[in-house]
Amino acid sequence: MGPSTPLPVGRGLLYLAFAGFAWGTAGAAAALVFGASDLGPLALSFWRCAGGLVLLLGAMALRRRPARPAAPARPGVSAAAAISATPATPRDPRRRRLLRVLGSGIGLMIFQSAYFAAVEATGLAVATVVTLGAGPVLIALGARLVLGERIGGPGVAAVAGALAGLAVLWVGNGGGTVRPAGVLLALVSAAGYAAITLLTRWLGREGGAGDPSATTAWAFGVSALCLLPFAAGEGLLPHTGEPVRVVVLLLYVAAVPTALAYALYFAGAAVVRSATVSVIMLLEPVSAAVIAVSVLGERVTAATAAGTALLLLAVIGLAAAETRQAARDRRETVAL
Repeated sequence: MGPSTPLPVGRGLLYLAFAGFAWGTAGAAAALVFGASDLGPLALSFWRCAGGLVLLLGAMALRRRPARPAAPARPGVSAAAAISATPATPRDPRRRRLLRVLGSGIGLMIFQSAYFAAVEATGLAVATVVTLGAGPVLIALGARLVLGERIGGPGVAAVAGALAGLAVLWVGNGGGTVRPAGVLLALVSAAGYAAITLLTRWLGREGGAGDPSATTAWAFGVSALCLLPFAAGEGLLPHTGEPVRVVVLLLYVAAVPTALAYALYFAGAAVVRSATVSVIMLLEPVSAAVIAVSVLGERVTAATAAGTALLLLAVIGLAAAETRQAARDRRETVAL
């Protein structure tokens, strides 16, 4: 594959699927950390970003190889073909690179911190479902306004269904299982998630997606720097009677659903349409809900189940609209 060949869409879908599943375990690990220590959501977000940054930089350093002298051209292989076999990454314009780094870093800070705070306030299942249910709605609206991606009537109906699901979650639980403050924090997290998705998709479509590992590393660095003063005020070091358990959980959060999952997410989101990304990310609320009920023992009320079902059906509706729109685009391209 030549250096300018983009990531295959099929591989991008697999990357996104793994990222979605891994993200679903991050909230569960956060809930366990909150239960075993006094670490707050801002401090946990800081350690997640800082740890993910260190691990990712280490992986990038191990991946680098010393430059080898160019091999002589083999018979039947042109000089142009020999050059195209050498890995190379085109440099982005400085302004675009700065926008990508700052936008992704600030978006990550908002997304992660608000999500962990929502998990602490209203539980893993509800926080994850609201974040990932509202995210596609905001992505669909943003893609229509910013990227010019059409939604159509089914997409509008899906957005309405998602809003209805949020209303059921908000009103139907009477402030018991679902706490309004937690829902608001989850909506803030969804806004950060939508901003990252739209920015990544826009830059990828414009040819400025950049190297996924470098993008993720810079974003972690920006996010950690922004979080540091707030995390210090909250308390950076946890007080716990189970230090080994807390350290293992923090290492897991930094490694799997952070360093690995975000690198795969940025790579996949750059080549997959925004609405499709949001559909694949349904793996996160599904896996998180299963863990919340089976491992953490969270209770699911009728209103919670109904609201969750409406949200998930709404995102499935967006997937159907996305598929039909893609098919129409292909037909129009062939006709031309």
